[in-house]
Amino acid sequence: MDQVTELFGQNVFDEETMRERLPKDTFRELQKTTQEGKPLNIKIANAVAHAMKSWALEKGATHYTHWFQPMTGVTAEKHDGFINPDGNGKIIMSFSGKELIKGEPDASSFPSGGLRATFEARGYTAWDPTSPAFIKNGVLCIPTAFCSYSGHALDKKTPLLRSMEAINKQAMRILKLFGNEDVKTVNTTVGPEQEYFLIDKEYYSQRKDLQYTGRTLFGAPTPKGQEMEDHYFGTIKSRVQAFMNDLNRELWKLGILAKTEHNEVAPAQFELAPVFTTTNMAVDHNQLTMEIIQRVAKKHGLVALLHEKPFEGINGSGKHNNWSLSTDTGVNLLEPGDTPFENAQFLLFLAAVIKAVDEHQDLLRLSVATAGNDHRLGANEAPPAIISIFLGEELAEVIDALESESPYGGHDKEFMKIGASVLPKFPKDSTDRNRTSPFAFTGNKFEFRMPGSNLSVSSPNIMLNAAVADVLQEFADALEGEEDLYEAVHDLVKNTIHDHKRIIFNGNGYDDAWIEEAESRGLLNLKTTPDALPYSILDKNVELLERQHVLSRDETLSRYEIMMDEYVKTLNIEAQTMSDMAKKEILPAVSAFTGELSDTILAKTAVSQSIPVDYELSTLETASLLLTEATHALQALDASIAEMHALEGFEDKAFYVRDALIPAMDALRAPCDKLETIVSDTAWPFPTYGKLLFGII
Repeated sequence: MDQVTELFGQNVFDEETMRERLPKDTFRELQKTTQEGKPLNIKIANAVAHAMKSWALEKGATHYTHWFQPMTGVTAEKHDGFINPDGNGKIIMSFSGKELIKGEPDASSFPSGGLRATFEARGYTAWDPTSPAFIKNGVLCIPTAFCSYSGHALDKKTPLLRSMEAINKQAMRILKLFGNEDVKTVNTTVGPEQEYFLIDKEYYSQRKDLQYTGRTLFGAPTPKGQEMEDHYFGTIKSRVQAFMNDLNRELWKLGILAKTEHNEVAPAQFELAPVFTTTNMAVDHNQLTMEIIQRVAKKHGLVALLHEKPFEGINGSGKHNNWSLSTDTGVNLLEPGDTPFENAQFLLFLAAVIKAVDEHQDLLRLSVATAGNDHRLGANEAPPAIISIFLGEELAEVIDALESESPYGGHDKEFMKIGASVLPKFPKDSTDRNRTSPFAFTGNKFEFRMPGSNLSVSSPNIMLNAAVADVLQEFADALEGEEDLYEAVHDLVKNTIHDHKRIIFNGNGYDDAWIEEAESRGLLNLKTTPDALPYSILDKNVELLERQHVLSRDETLSRYEIMMDEYVKTLNIEAQTMSDMAKKEILPAVSAFTGELSDTILAKTAVSQSIPVDYELSTLETASLLLTEATHALQALDASIAEMHALEGFEDKAFYVRDALIPAMDALRAPCDKLETIVSDTAWPFPTYGKLLFGII
């Protein structure tokens, strides 16, 4: 392997490359844009475009693209060549500042949620200089924002950048109160852990459900699942390790800080975790990571499944969003330090997060609401659908002392005692990890554990940034002008904790008693996507996003329509896939199997009435009854699909899907999965869970 230090970032037009290739004055002006938000003039853009083109050509690129993130949840790109005629029958390779700054893709086919008519095609991409350009598959990719002709955001990047500006503005006001005059900017940072499954490509190609929906719509449990807990952190198989090695190389070339890799809980499940970086780049990097995981897997004869719940009865996959606040001077604002009780600045930011999560628990919940994630949340593998905050023992004692005005004795650093003198001693962390908590403090960051593995992490970070920014604004308004800042901070933190402590829960989120307790506390339990998404258009939430200049009212309403419509479309594809598989594969296979049983019974009894046919008769009777049940369930599912299509509004369709279509799908799956357990392997029409989960050798 090449030296990682030489490999890392080789396909990125990063700060070091720009420093080498741009005139000093140009580089300084560009830094003012990326670091301080200063406007970028066309002269600077032309210089950057020329240097970027020369670098890309040296790397073998022939085309460039404005790489953007529409509301489809995946990335989009339209490739343009550097080639242009020179007027003499030859060509030149050119790329201007105007082409760098602005692109004009056809926007008509991207989701707009009613912001534009289908025939209105004009849309614009605008260069995001805060995320470096890179080369992927021989194409220069320029990260961009995407908006309509009327200026409405049609993507996930634009509101994310707006939310980062909002929290920077309000956090800076707080820091100035504490005398942090050296700080110029505050950034949110994120490290999104990525879980995924790997299965053999041969088995994938034999299952329509995996190809069309990304998850198995049928499948009986295997004799062995994950109950032995032997896959988690187990030895990585050679074939998977080879894939991971190639994956790391490709990610490192793109400057993605892939650091941790391991087997996850379920068979065939794995995780990759990066080092923290600025939220905007973390989102871009995670979108690239998902794409590259899938591309590299194919080179190894594998298929990567990023669906939140590919297999029934097996742990699903999440994407833990590790979120924090950091200054440009390197200070983590969520780092308690050795004496968190005395750290007024930390406690103020902590109180802001507590208040934001409590007041806007609905926004956080709906930011992770998808059809796929509905299968995962609330099971013994992911947090419940109820938002709560885990702080850990020490911080809980600190805030209790603050609220009650009682003395806090503090904790001496406690060393772990692990029972063998040869083992090193090391200090315990101030908090344990709570894997059942959806929003857990883990030492110097909050781990938002609810996002699903297939989700763009822009959505949860947009809502989290906006909510915290709004509270910080409220805090700054209250504290600016106070004569005794620390007394005012003390009172503000104390009152905030008193008013919002209902959101703090350090117990077991899987315990049924917690559901009752959460209800008594007034916390929301939004179990499904149609339950959660309507909260996005409540006046309080629309006004919050407008107040922080993150989303306009029209943009918020459009996203509500887009996400509800996406939910309906997802389940419609799944339902029609189930119907197709049942009609063309499962029922014909079972019919043929029962026919063979009948023929066997007739053949045996023709030889002699005394020959036992117990197995054949018993299996034939059971299979025939289940076949009848499946046939009726299939007819009911088809009727539900037709009824759903007959409905007009996207809201009516979404609630019908939740209340009628999904139960109809479950009713078809139940007898089909039972049939799988009695039909012979040779007769069953597609690979079973055993082959899918244990097929990588």
